[in-house]
Amino acid sequence: MNLDADIRDFQSELRACTEGSLTGSDDAQYSEAKFLQVRRIIDRFQGREAYADLDRRWTAKVTDVRNWFVFAASERWREDDSEHEHYADSGGKSGGQKEKLAYTVLAASLAYQFGLEWGAVRSRSFRFVVIDEAFGRSSDESAQYGLQLFAQLNLQLLIVTPLQKIHIIEPFVSSVGFVHNAEGRCSVLRNLTIEEYRAEKEKALE
Repeated sequence: MNLDADIRDFQSELRACTEGSLTGSDDAQYSEAKFLQVRRIIDRFQGREAYADLDRRWTAKVTDVRNWFVFAASERWREDDSEHEHYADSGGKSGGQKEKLAYTVLAASLAYQFGLEWGAVRSRSFRFVVIDEAFGRSSDESAQYGLQLFAQLNLQLLIVTPLQKIHIIEPFVSSVGFVHNAEGRCSVLRNLTIEEYRAEKEKALE
């Protein structure tokens, strides 16, 4: 849980707005109190006069649930369980380290959410994941790290990515859907197996 005062107070206000909403009193005084609690929050969302900039920054902070939690993670060597890296809210780490941590957290959350078993090939659990705008800003090393994690979980991936990253994704996919829009009006989708894609790529390089 985040200890930031703004976020903590906002969460308390939200709880106050809903407390007793199912079993509360029907009298007008009770309903009026609940209305005023909600109205105070909405007024800040809209931006109060003379506090518009302050309220806009407050709204962006308290409504972004990524700010609601703090975390720490320890990366350890299997051989002796000694610590290799320690992460706390991604602070002080390089871009590549932050990306690897993000992929690790994503893979772990998918495994937890869908009850995945590490390395299991046959399973009745849901394993289809769509990743939009994948790896466009990631380093090649970080993208490969993420894809290897997803492969170990035996996830079925639909990856939407810029063409310049196809060489990273190529070893992990069985088919490619190439979307082309020549004049900005009608998009054309061409489906290729990964073998057909490689053959055409080699032919184009001749």
